[in-house]
Amino acid sequence: MNDKPDLDHLRQWIGRSTEASDIVTAQLVKGLRATLFMEIGEPKPGDAAPFTVHWCLAQPVYPMSELSPDGHPTRGGFLPPVPLPRRMWAGGELEFFEPLRVGDEVTRTSRIADVTMKTGSTGVLCFVSVDHLITTSRGAALRERQDIVYRDMSTTQSSAPAKTGAPPPVAKHRETHMADPVLLFRYSALTFNGHRIHYDRDYVTKVEGYPGLIFHGPMQAAFLVEFAAKLHDGTRSNSPCRVKSRKQISNRSASNRRRLICCGRLESARCSAIPARRNCRS
Repeated sequence: MNDKPDLDHLRQWIGRSTEASDIVTAQLVKGLRATLFMEIGEPKPGDAAPFTVHWCLAQPVYPMSELSPDGHPTRGGFLPPVPLPRRMWAGGELEFFEPLRVGDEVTRTSRIADVTMKTGSTGVLCFVSVDHLITTSRGAALRERQDIVYRDMSTTQSSAPAKTGAPPPVAKHRETHMADPVLLFRYSALTFNGHRIHYDRDYVTKVEGYPGLIFHGPMQAAFLVEFAAKLHDGTRSNSPCRVKSRKQISNRSASNRRRLICCGRLESARCSAIPARRNCRS
């Protein structure tokens, strides 16, 4: 068990910012389309990329010697050095203004918005919230709030009964894909994500104690965003498209091939999506 993090020290990172740039290439768009079960086509300069292509752009690159045992970079730098070994995507919020297009030079400006801590049934949890602004030469393309959770490595299961929570909304629309370890590997490669829970079965089951490989939270969000666009006939309205997910949706095992089901309903003429859920009712 690790010592409880020094919250006052970690909150000194609030307000720190960093900037990175990258270019949307046709090859990247083809790879992401293929991974998200979209029509691949032959993207040309100016063609719109998938909504969440920004997660494939300007990812930090570290030498192998600076990686932690879990495949993430060692603690410190832009993100606060939270002394808890498990790190996962916990949710967030996306707001789209303008599509990213093939040939765009994209700049991501990131700022530490908050650092909080609470104690849950599995022990101490530390949450780091990061605000991202994605821009091109045309102006703001999207805004993202990213929530990262850190927790201890203990594999002891909680004795408290799981909270049932409110039932998910009734789904009027659903889309099903078959997910397997190859899909997880492809998405890890596209996003330059070295986190071993997505591709190293021995590590994820024997070290972190999960029953199998873990679906990427952003990958699930990517499927949901593209599904929401389909519900609006694939149009990209001039009004912002806002998608929220405050639930932890990345703890899903992909031990073998299994169905990945996107569920949703059309709430208004404006592009919107219901929160991501682990299951849905039809």
